[in-house]
Amino acid sequence: MEMNTDHCYHCGTPCDKTTIEFDGKPFCCQGCKTVYEILSENDLSYYYDLQGQAGATPKINEGKYDFLGSPEIVEQLVEFSDGNVQVVNLFVPHIHCSSCIWVLENLNKLNPAVKASQVDFPKKTVRITYNASELPLKNLVLLMGRIGYEPNISLADIEPKKKPVNRSLIYKLGIAGFAFGNVMFLSFPEYFDLSSNRESGGEFWLNEYQNLFRWLMFLFSLPVMLYSGRDYFVSAFKGLRSKMLNIDVPIALGILTLFLRSTVDIIFDWGPGFFDSLTGLIFFLLLGKFFQQKTYSFLSFERDYKSYFPIAVTRILPDGREEVAQVYEVKRGDRLLIRNEELIPADAVIVKGNGHIDYSFVTGEAEPVLRQNGDKVFAGGKQLNGAIEIEITKPVSQSYLTQLWGNSVFDEEKTTRFQTLTDSIGKRFTVAVLSIAFVAAAFWLYYDSKNALNVFTAVLIIACPCAIALAAPFTLGNMLRIFGRKKFYLKNAGVIERLAQIDMAIFDKTGTITTSSTTTAFYEGMPLTEAEESVLKNTLRSSNHPLSRALYDMLSEHNIVTIDDFTEHTGQGIEASTELGNIKVGSAEFTGNGASARDDSTAVHISANDAYKGCYVFRNEYRDGIVEVFEELSHKMKLAILSGDNSGEKQRLQELLPISTLLYFDQKPIDKLHFIKRAQGEGHKVMMVGDGLNDAGALAQADVGIAISEDINVFSPACDAILDASKFKELFAYIKASKRAVGIIKLSFFLSLFYNVIGLFFAVTGQLEPVIAAILMPLSSISVVAFTTVATNLIGRKLG
Repeated sequence: MEMNTDHCYHCGTPCDKTTIEFDGKPFCCQGCKTVYEILSENDLSYYYDLQGQAGATPKINEGKYDFLGSPEIVEQLVEFSDGNVQVVNLFVPHIHCSSCIWVLENLNKLNPAVKASQVDFPKKTVRITYNASELPLKNLVLLMGRIGYEPNISLADIEPKKKPVNRSLIYKLGIAGFAFGNVMFLSFPEYFDLSSNRESGGEFWLNEYQNLFRWLMFLFSLPVMLYSGRDYFVSAFKGLRSKMLNIDVPIALGILTLFLRSTVDIIFDWGPGFFDSLTGLIFFLLLGKFFQQKTYSFLSFERDYKSYFPIAVTRILPDGREEVAQVYEVKRGDRLLIRNEELIPADAVIVKGNGHIDYSFVTGEAEPVLRQNGDKVFAGGKQLNGAIEIEITKPVSQSYLTQLWGNSVFDEEKTTRFQTLTDSIGKRFTVAVLSIAFVAAAFWLYYDSKNALNVFTAVLIIACPCAIALAAPFTLGNMLRIFGRKKFYLKNAGVIERLAQIDMAIFDKTGTITTSSTTTAFYEGMPLTEAEESVLKNTLRSSNHPLSRALYDMLSEHNIVTIDDFTEHTGQGIEASTELGNIKVGSAEFTGNGASARDDSTAVHISANDAYKGCYVFRNEYRDGIVEVFEELSHKMKLAILSGDNSGEKQRLQELLPISTLLYFDQKPIDKLHFIKRAQGEGHKVMMVGDGLNDAGALAQADVGIAISEDINVFSPACDAILDASKFKELFAYIKASKRAVGIIKLSFFLSLFYNVIGLFFAVTGQLEPVIAAILMPLSSISVVAFTTVATNLIGRKLG
């Protein structure tokens, strides 16, 4: 990076007479020099390689944050606080470029008490997980202030308030629309050359005031250029300063060329210019952005408040009965049963049982914390040992659960090709347009030098990539909304692109292709005493496994007793003890009956007080439409069943499923994960469909992990999508819809290219008239947006 000796190396401010030299670099003040020293000493000097002069002069009053020394205030500011670990979301106004993101996400190098930090660039917030005993919140804020990223915190943040609405886009759109309408009106005579018709003398006044009309168009264009289109210039400038050609660079180049060319035209009386195209282009760009913003805000509304996740919780009624309730129905004061492996949906107090709470969904720390009767527990924690009863102290926040689902701790960097494709197209598009412009100008310099400048500017004017920039976000955003309405809930738009590439589908069996709602079972073995059946019932109550839930619903009512000790051995079974005795429930081997006569059936074996008693033999009921789903999938991809159960259902599955389906039984969770890794190593794009419980590792490893939701809390940050069990038979339709959505994006790119080819023909041949630019430029954006919207809605209709 070339250093400017007149400007501060850190913040870019002119040094004037106060230059401070350090390490061969100029600084405007002691603060900037100190920040440079801090970053250099902590091996963070790469900050300046990302973007030169990206920092801000640190100005912080340490006494300003004394109120953060109050535990009561800190408790209200932080999202999570348990023991030493706290999570806080801070608004940092100065976040503006890649350097800011990089240094804020490397705060742990400045202070090891910071465990993790994640920047939300559009909202200018950073979510920090830190050890409060080593680094109190006040010290964390001061640390950020010392490096030029002082958070914006006030006591007003404690009180719940309605977020202010940012109306700047509406103002910009209004100004652009007003100017566009007036400029079009003033340009109308120019289109038909009415001002030159002097024979009848009827249009003499148009000719007389022609220059006035043109300068009025110029005045109307000024606020559009300087205010409405400002964001495109800022984005392009930041991209170029970071040595990146983003999609806004050719847009800004086209806008600037339109304005300069038009201004020169009217100054020298060469013509009316392209002010109508300029105002129209910016108006339709902003209209597209406004439409996109409305689409995503509506989508966000659906996510946050209309049960985006089909999560059900077990609510305990005042008379002791249990009922299944949707999570958004839970209110303060409700009493909930949280089983083993279930997520706590809101802040609460334990009223019965002992909690072993895993907060890794929130903090990334996997070490569980112990909590007892009367202790507070936080939303996002997962119970790991038996069942507990909690009383809700805060309302359920769907938006908070959404945030957990999108936590980068659980994101395996499954990148979206179309997001990067749009950026790469922007870069190549800019290079191509500049190349065409220079080649065409060189040709006209040789052939007819008078037209060279006109052709050069015409190419830059007409070749606008705005339609390309709109294709992917409109298509994928609309498909997210459509899928959500059809009870297929995706983590983000990138899942659609990955789903379209799947060539191998792997299914769990129990709770995935089987349903617990119609499962039947009969008991074989020594009869259980009333005490043993009571222990069994209460043990099953604590488990979230589909077979445990099915058996729990079948057994007769028993009084609820406290489980003293509960352990779930993944893939094997569960064991528990109470004052009435101990019990083991699970596989034959786990319960001590290795020579079971029921090796060919799906059975839940039971031993009480270390004595084998018998087993419940299940007749699996497969989901409606399983034959059709597997038949459709088999024509497009490889299929496999990975089941943790024995091979008792093998023959029945072979009769139901296509002959090419691979069947594997007695698979532990780690076996499923390794199977997927091997398939990916062979070049397959793998989709894993599981129940979200024992399959968390496999769901995370797969290119697309889908959790089936029936009547249990299957929320899992490991999965990419949640499919309502009633829509299982539509699985292939969702995959086909994803492929069609990707096809729509490609067609949109070709449609945009078609407009650019037509426009470039007129520009390169020196025939670009204002009326042509006025028609082609907005038409490309409108048609692409209309095409993607109509096409995706048609896909939605086909889904039924």
